[in-house]
Amino acid sequence: MTELSAEGTVMGADEPEVRTTAGVVRGAGEASGSAVFKGIPFAEPPVGALRFGVPVPVRSWDGVRKAVAYGTPPPQSAAFGMDALVSGDAADEGDWLTLNVWTPDPGPGAGLPVIVWMHGGAYVIGMSGLPEYDGGRLAREGAVVVVTLNYRVGIEGFAQIEGAPANRGLLDQVAALEWVRDNIRAFGGDPGRVTVVGQSAGAGSLAALLAMPRAAGLFGRAVAQSVPGTFFSTELAADIAREFAAELGVRPTVEELGAVAPRRLPAVADAVGAKGGAFAERWGPTAHALIPVAPVVDGEVLPAAPWEALAAGTGRDVELVVGHTRDEFRLMMLLRGLTGEVTEDQAAVALRTFGPVGGVGGVGGDAAYRAAFPAASAEDLYELVQSDWLFRMPSLRLAEAQIAGGGRAHVYELVWEAPGMGGMLGACHGLDVPLVFGNLGEGLPALLLGEEPPAEAEELSRLVRAAWTGFAAGEDPGWPAYDVERRPVRIFDARPSVAPYPEEASRQLWREHAFGALPLRG
Repeated sequence: MTELSAEGTVMGADEPEVRTTAGVVRGAGEASGSAVFKGIPFAEPPVGALRFGVPVPVRSWDGVRKAVAYGTPPPQSAAFGMDALVSGDAADEGDWLTLNVWTPDPGPGAGLPVIVWMHGGAYVIGMSGLPEYDGGRLAREGAVVVVTLNYRVGIEGFAQIEGAPANRGLLDQVAALEWVRDNIRAFGGDPGRVTVVGQSAGAGSLAALLAMPRAAGLFGRAVAQSVPGTFFSTELAADIAREFAAELGVRPTVEELGAVAPRRLPAVADAVGAKGGAFAERWGPTAHALIPVAPVVDGEVLPAAPWEALAAGTGRDVELVVGHTRDEFRLMMLLRGLTGEVTEDQAAVALRTFGPVGGVGGVGGDAAYRAAFPAASAEDLYELVQSDWLFRMPSLRLAEAQIAGGGRAHVYELVWEAPGMGGMLGACHGLDVPLVFGNLGEGLPALLLGEEPPAEAEELSRLVRAAWTGFAAGEDPGWPAYDVERRPVRIFDARPSVAPYPEEASRQLWREHAFGALPLRG
């Protein structure tokens, strides 16, 4: 076997080896000279005495550890059939906290920029081993080191449990970033040039990291794709946790929930989420949105909601790119069987439930949206208000908060329409994922592009990847920073352009709304 170099890396080997702080890992080389290392543990399995706890650094090992297969993902919700991807025994073992590294130059002197990807999944599903998150092409063509990771989701990661720290999934992400700080140089990365990129729940996590003292200094740049506005107050999170426990006939404590096998908990969260409407008087829009877990503004791990924290200057030293797709909620409508089925009554309920309280000039959400979009159908209004509430306005307002706090932000909107399924989904939620990684024919998001992704998709992916990797390398992403007067935004279409923020009607409707921790009502 080829010996390790003094710096801890075998260069040009078919089975490259790297010495981490915990031990040596052996990855796989590629014909291009790149290398990939999969399933590297960054923390001890959070089971037994460590369950529902702060992640603990992984213990050292002797010899060489193979790093050629993805680690076991955490227990998953049944959404998209994700629960079937994790066997019960493996889920209970808790060996979930692993990461993967793709590097085009596996040597400690390369000093390449680093992109750390935070996957989405509504905080209840998601794993780094999905084919759409393969970082090989992004690393190789962008000359960056790419890191993807698993973190605890669902009840394990985000439920408010008595005797446990809040936001354990976020603490997992911090632990992974600390591993990057301490180890990435040996893989060819520069720990001083780390950019975190997140989509959907991953973008919400990133927004939280920007507000968390424990994450300060671990990354200098950030790209937030479709930031969800769902952050819970401690009172709301605790009330939801009581319903989780009631499904099992226990109390929401570390002792009693800790006696329940991890593989059983996702079904509990699914059950409570499915009947969320029954709790509408207490949980408000959270119940209607069928969202059972989210980051909790607990005052300690997460001292304040991201919009408040950034406006106070917490993240001013982090360069930020943030944006959303134009038709965010259209995918959710398809999944819920609502495409072509929305009635006027359903639209009215959605506008009252999700519209900004007070609106412009004190007008309620229903009347305000109908006045702002007089030609919109019931289905259009249903989609618009939930796109705005869940993703579009939280994303825009995060940029505005960053600027108010003395930082800089670049804003984008993806408007290119997905050609899959006859084009019915437009520029929907998740369409940005294959464009970022360049994996246009892999995974569930590839369904949006159709059996034969058009040349337009390949070119747009090239432009998005160039923007993200250039930004990670220290450049501007390719368009001017946002300001609250001119509002320049990159419009990602077949022919990208720069224009004033295009969703001006929605921006005006939400200009007086304060995003923050969702309260417990009643």
